Amino acid sequence: MKKLSTTLILTFLCFSLFAQDIEGKWQGLLKVQGMELTIVFNISKENDTLIATMDSPDQGAFGLAVQEVTFENGVLNIGMNMPPIQYEGTLNSDGEIDGVFKQAGQDFPLILSQNDLEKLNKKKPQDPEEPFPYRSENITFENRIDGIKLAGTLTMPSEGENFPVVVLISGSGPQDRNEALLGQKPFLVLSDHLTKQGIAVLRYDDRGTAESEGDFSTATSADFKTDVAAAVNYLKSREEIDANNIGLIGHSEGGIIAPMVAVESKDVAYIVLMAGTGIRGDDLLLRQSELIGKASGMSESQLKTAREFNQGAYDIVVNTVNATTVKEDLKKYLEEAVTKNPELATANGLKEEVFVNQVLGQLTNPWIVYFLKHDPSKVLKKVDCPVLAIVGEKDLQVPSKVNLEAIEAALKAGGNTNYKVKELPGLNHLFQEAKTGSPSEYAQIEQTISPDALELMSNWILEQVD
Repeated sequence: MKKLSTTLILTFLCFSLFAQDIEGKWQGLLKVQGMELTIVFNISKENDTLIATMDSPDQGAFGLAVQEVTFENGVLNIGMNMPPIQYEGTLNSDGEIDGVFKQAGQDFPLILSQNDLEKLNKKKPQDPEEPFPYRSENITFENRIDGIKLAGTLTMPSEGENFPVVVLISGSGPQDRNEALLGQKPFLVLSDHLTKQGIAVLRYDDRGTAESEGDFSTATSADFKTDVAAAVNYLKSREEIDANNIGLIGHSEGGIIAPMVAVESKDVAYIVLMAGTGIRGDDLLLRQSELIGKASGMSESQLKTAREFNQGAYDIVVNTVNATTVKEDLKKYLEEAVTKNPELATANGLKEEVFVNQVLGQLTNPWIVYFLKHDPSKVLKKVDCPVLAIVGEKDLQVPSKVNLEAIEAALKAGGNTNYKVKELPGLNHLFQEAKTGSPSEYAQIEQTISPDALELMSNWILEQVD
């Protein structure tokens, strides 16, 4: 789900700055566990006070507000509370800021410069290059329910008409239209492949992200569902598109949203679930945390402590109806848990109070509350259009067997006879050919999406529209 919450060390929030001549765009590459993350600080001055926003393009996060910063005597200090992140760097004679990024008790070198951002991003072998052998049009469409305009790109074959089309639905977290993550651009590569096979593609920036309007921070999967429905309605207005062959491809959380739209709209002709889930959110996150924890070297004792802690917290969120009560009950539980196991906080380099407040904020966020409670199998039972569900055998974020079995069982129970579920050997959550499937590999792998996965999807779609 870019996606369903990963164990990447960086979950960026916000920052702010305080005064001297350092305005402009500062960017650098942060190297974490073999991955490279582009970090950008956009610094300006307002009423003699420095203000800033931060971007993490590889994670699809743009325009994040900044909180604490000083720049005095050539030294830049940036700090944040949740999660606690600090950066301290010194402006050198080469015009670069040479410093250290600190989080969770670990230090990472980070040099910031004002070089062009493009120079910091390595092109992947599968990234398509212009001129494209097909039409590519930047478009906008309106979600009238929420009164926002969403920006995207529609690609279509250069010749012909009445094209079948798919809408790409991204995984969790604020994603741009390419679903950019850790130097990879899965949706750019997927749209390029599909369009070359004669299938038009609409991909768009999530609400509140890049060029799209709206507020991402308060939205849930139910809100994102209305964005997808708006995309479908837009495509019906395009004369080049075959309105009888509009499909959806959802990756990770997008694989949860696609069935929701298909159940409510007869305009959806087929859906593809890329690492979509079939089990309830709390169950998924428990399995995900354990698999990634094992891959990262956690001991059985640590895994047991984490599992019990997470289970207790999730149970409160899932089983409590009143929002006020859930916050009170959850805070009490977290405080008691940390008192009993201080290592829950100290292992993350946090003071106990900070840890409690951080987890409390995360678990009462509208998105996670909805996600933990949502059971996709109940929706899948109502899906009557053709379905292709694929999960990588090495996916640690959406374990393949349990989810594919749940998806198939739900479709079968609902009477759907036109479906295909398939585990893809050797592929991870991004459908890359991987060694372990750990999120720490995503940026290291040159491949963006396995050609086998691309061919499977395009061939299946063409079978549905013939």
